[in-house]
Amino acid sequence: MRYASITERLAHLGSGKWAVHIEARRKAAQGIPVIELTIGEPDVAPDPALLAECARAMYAGRTRYSNGRGEPSVVKALAAKYAKRRPDVTERNILCFPGTQTALFTVMLGLLEPGDEVLVGDPFYATYEGVIASSGARMAPVPLRPEHHFHLQPDDLARAITPRSRVVLLNTPHNPTGAVLSANEIAAIGKVCRDHDLWIVCDEVYEELIFDKPFASPFDQPDLAERTIVVSSISKSHAAPGFRSGWAAGPVEFCDRLLPVSETMLFGVQPFIADMTAMALSEPFDTSTVMRGNYARRARLVADGLAGNGPLQPMMPEGGMFIVIDVSATGLTGLQFAHRLLDEKNVAVMPGGSFGEQAEGFIRVSLTVDDEKLAEATGRMAELATELIDREDQQKWAAN
Repeated sequence: MRYASITERLAHLGSGKWAVHIEARRKAAQGIPVIELTIGEPDVAPDPALLAECARAMYAGRTRYSNGRGEPSVVKALAAKYAKRRPDVTERNILCFPGTQTALFTVMLGLLEPGDEVLVGDPFYATYEGVIASSGARMAPVPLRPEHHFHLQPDDLARAITPRSRVVLLNTPHNPTGAVLSANEIAAIGKVCRDHDLWIVCDEVYEELIFDKPFASPFDQPDLAERTIVVSSISKSHAAPGFRSGWAAGPVEFCDRLLPVSETMLFGVQPFIADMTAMALSEPFDTSTVMRGNYARRARLVADGLAGNGPLQPMMPEGGMFIVIDVSATGLTGLQFAHRLLDEKNVAVMPGGSFGEQAEGFIRVSLTVDDEKLAEATGRMAELATELIDREDQQKWAAN
């Protein structure tokens, strides 16, 4: 039988990147106590008021079909949110989707042709390659270097541009590294995009989880407004990943052109979830404040716990819910270290290679477990690193 080429393009881009996570779940199902530090799933519950609003709306009959752009209440709330950042934003700048992933998929479908290129900082979120490949385009990695704290450098971006380049996909705060771009950095990146007439798609799902610096976005810079599309959701900000409620904000012409694409795929989201989302966006909730404090403290806990353990070098994040750790001095790749850590210490982390070539020597550690459990996992990481290096190496690290 014959299949469409998309099945070939995506054949190696599915759940294989989560092999360690899947194996950890299998061990846990067998009753083996595994400390799971793989996926970015908040460890706090959504605010009870949001759950009550979702249930109220459902029982009130808000279970019928919606429209392609989104329920009026949530579209209005999103327009108000972005109008605080840029006063010219109206409801025509908004499209709703079931989560950031669907928004990204549809946006890429609307911007790209087969053979086009999307410039993406490497490391990158694991599903980016797939949403790009779905359109027939290809991902062009741009190195994010540890010596620059994984911040995209305009010169590196400019060198990666070819005649096929169409889009720059940004992610700030960044998954997996936690890097947060400043307004000046974004302006410099934006100049490269203007010079080469490139779209900017910016994944801002961690917007409310920045630790000690202000949030900045290309969407907020007037000279980039005509070429910038933002995607986000309430998954991280309101600890509601399972509700699948996201959106895209962009130029009016873009939204008008993308609407039929979205309608062909989905024709609307669930009204009862939209009502909950409108409440989440319109009223003050402290969920993100609590998570932000937790994740900042836990990142420091991991860094302090590995202080003096030379083979493992944590890179402190500036936001988000992860910390990356350089494990290359153990002599293993991130994938090898992650498998050994799960097999020998019952701790599950994501291998850096799941996020691109630049992270091959790293692991990504989720900060979404309580402090005591995270401290225990950190100790087990250090134990494994010690066991992996010989006595002479141990003396060298201790001397440093």
